[in-house]
Amino acid sequence: MEKIGIFCSASNRLPSVYVEITRQLGEWLGKEKKTIIYGGANLGLMEDIASAAKANGATLIGVVPKILEKNGKVSTLPDRLIHTVNLSDRKDVIVEESDILVALPGGIGTLDEVFHVMAASTIGYHHKKVIFYNVNGFYDTLLKALQQMAQAQFIRGLEKNEYYLVANSFNELINILKKPNLTDNND
Repeated sequence: MEKIGIFCSASNRLPSVYVEITRQLGEWLGKEKKTIIYGGANLGLMEDIASAAKANGATLIGVVPKILEKNGKVSTLPDRLIHTVNLSDRKDVIVEESDILVALPGGIGTLDEVFHVMAASTIGYHHKKVIFYNVNGFYDTLLKALQQMAQAQFIRGLEKNEYYLVANSFNELINILKKPNLTDNND
């Protein structure tokens, strides 16, 4: 897993624990010389992960929709910018460019990105997974809802980890990211 897609919050008003775990991940990704594909904004956890990763040697690819450029919200950190028309195009590019995707804590935009990846996987566009970085149980409620939907037969494949994995700690996340191939559904 060399190209890691990151989904996360663009809010600058988050509790410090989320900023700290984001920077910790960014430092590790940088030291491992990974390429990070992310939303390219100069806000919130997006800028935090980019800054920490870049300072430690990562390559950054920012995927930026026109509206971010228009509003002056583009980070200066990416080594490469990919310009997109809108958020839908942005999601497609991030998925296409990434080997795997990590969902840090985030809001509506992050959920939209996560579900975009999982929905495309369910019908065979790709076999890439999302790793929910479940810091402090951030995603517990969402994960429980997904399990309830699966139990009611609305989602298939969850029992085989076809669409996502969960990391409840930094060590769990790193161990998942160190696996050579997570797209074959045999983990």
